[in-house]
Amino acid sequence: MPTLIVTSGPGEGTYYPLGKRTTVVGRHETCALQVLDEKVSGKHCQIRFEEFDKSYRLLDMKSTNGTLVHGRKLEGELTLQEDDEIQIGNARLLFTNQDFPDKASAALYAKKAGQKNRPTIEQR
Repeated sequence: MPTLIVTSGPGEGTYYPLGKRTTVVGRHETCALQVLDEKVSGKHCQIRFEEFDKSYRLLDMKSTNGTLVHGRKLEGELTLQEDDEIQIGNARLLFTNQDFPDKASAALYAKKAGQKNRPTIEQR
């Protein structure tokens, strides 16, 4: 099951299995994936599962500061690919088609996917 892993910023180390539903990402407490960052809009972006081609689509929800994918501002809708990096506010999210049994395995995957200088185990 595809997953979003928070690789930096608020909520770092958290992972969210997406499932076959629309997931709204934002600062508001009703969002499925809440990112507590003043630069993130209440309802910032959404990730939608498309049954007909089994893809996940990213759409900015007219956020104040925009949604970036690999450092480029998202214009319109984008079909997400393995290891796409999404940035909203100060948070960076990694999209993967992988499924993880726990937080430690998701963190290890994120480290392999380009986070080499990050610790695998979260510091407390």
